[in-house]
Amino acid sequence: MSKPLIGLMPYHDTSTNDIYMRNSYLRAVSAAGGIPVTLPLEVSEKDLKQLVDTLDGFLFTGGPDIHPFLFGEETHPKCRNLSPARDSLEMDILPLIMEQEKPVFGVCRGIQILNIALGGTIYQDIDSQFEFDAPAAHDQPFDFSIPCHTVDVYPNTMLSEITGQSSLMVNSMHHQAIRNLAPCLEVSACASSHLIEAVEYPGYPFFLAVQWHPEHLWKKQPEERALFEAFVKACLP
Repeated sequence: MSKPLIGLMPYHDTSTNDIYMRNSYLRAVSAAGGIPVTLPLEVSEKDLKQLVDTLDGFLFTGGPDIHPFLFGEETHPKCRNLSPARDSLEMDILPLIMEQEKPVFGVCRGIQILNIALGGTIYQDIDSQFEFDAPAAHDQPFDFSIPCHTVDVYPNTMLSEITGQSSLMVNSMHHQAIRNLAPCLEVSACASSHLIEAVEYPGYPFFLAVQWHPEHLWKKQPEERALFEAFVKACLP
């Protein structure tokens, strides 16, 4: 049986204009039975369509902040580094992916850009724009492979079905998060104070996105490995 080809959104070093991919994503996809393929950052519309036709699923990886103009806001003082080229790639490719109903998995920045592309908004800086009922570390204070807070998994969701859990111990490396949910999406997990941590698209064959980084947790946490395995299984040609 052929392994599915998984397209990964590239990391972009804006200081050198180089693209790269973190090994943690490559290893997680490979361990789940897929072949990871890092996408080019600059690609013509014709070539982009060929990539979507050829690849079996798409992983929207972590990365820099998203330009606030994409969701109708001025730039917040605490907004950080941006990659307009990556914003364009992801905004352009998603409609082509969804037209063919190919599987989509989002991580960190991934959940944010998917929400924006489908009509939602994000907090540009949660520390200054979101009120927490209780303190929780959303900027990882220690190694990425160690969980730092929990999320509540909503019942009867794809996430609960995949993980078999009502709560998950997760890591956290973000200062932005979903604010207004896109109309077509549903929340499948929240952190303290109801900060959205996972979403899915009901009725779509496989569309799941999480705010944490399971690519650093899957070796020790079976429920995190299950996320990649379910995604790759959905991508089987």
